[in-house]
Amino acid sequence: MRTWQVERRKRTRHLIELGGLVLKAGVVELTNDDRAIIYGALVWIATKLKSHESERARDLWAAKGKEAFDAERHEGHKRQRT
Repeated sequence: MRTWQVERRKRTRHLIELGGLVLKAGVVELTNDDRAIIYGALVWIATKLKSHESERARDLWAAKGKEAFDAERHEGHKRQRT
């Protein structure tokens, strides 16, 4: 396989994973798949990350993300046992 093909597959996988996070968070359903809302929210996030509140936002969002992943993992383990 050529180098550009490998890189393209890596990029595609990365984009699919990011889209999966948008779905997993419920954003698609909550916005009725409104691309303008989703893009606007992402632009707002980027603006926040460029501001003086960047560190606080990163800490808050990282904690929330870890909490959600842990809750999902816990729920998965609970389902496996039943």
